[in-house]
Amino acid sequence: MLIGEKINLRLMERSELNIVQEWENNSLFTGPYEPIQQSTLESQEKLYDERGDNEWFFITQKDGEPIGLVFINPKSGYINIGYAVVEDARGKGVCSEAVRMIVDYLFLRKNIVRIQASINPDNLASEKVLTKNGFTREGVLRQSFYSRGVYRDTVVFSILRDEWKGPYYNW
Repeated sequence: MLIGEKINLRLMERSELNIVQEWENNSLFTGPYEPIQQSTLESQEKLYDERGDNEWFFITQKDGEPIGLVFINPKSGYINIGYAVVEDARGKGVCSEAVRMIVDYLFLRKNIVRIQASINPDNLASEKVLTKNGFTREGVLRQSFYSRGVYRDTVVFSILRDEWKGPYYNW
């Protein structure tokens, strides 16, 4: 478990996929910036079983209650991250701390040159999370995904190892 100031990060267990399924089937969790999705527990289990090198972390309150997710998707030479929290946890610095923790964890643990995140350009809160943590806006992928009846752009952000300020946490 990675222990932060406000929150902790811990690897998700297969037995907890019902929480992810419940969140994914709730459009308030994904918010207006992500595609509407519906999943079954069986489809979540299949994704989990076939995740390969991907890591799924719960963002938890200090009492252990899951309030969000951080996904790590390794690519060749870099790692792509994604994150989301329940509606009640938004605007409280939870995602900022989770991203700061996962950046430290990844640069301390893996021999990678960059960490990347892709967001909807309308998601200003997510952009703030990334820039606050040293990520740089790199560019726009035009009409790169379909969501809520229209094709939407994606903005790519990254932080390079030599831009990283070093570990915030002393694990």
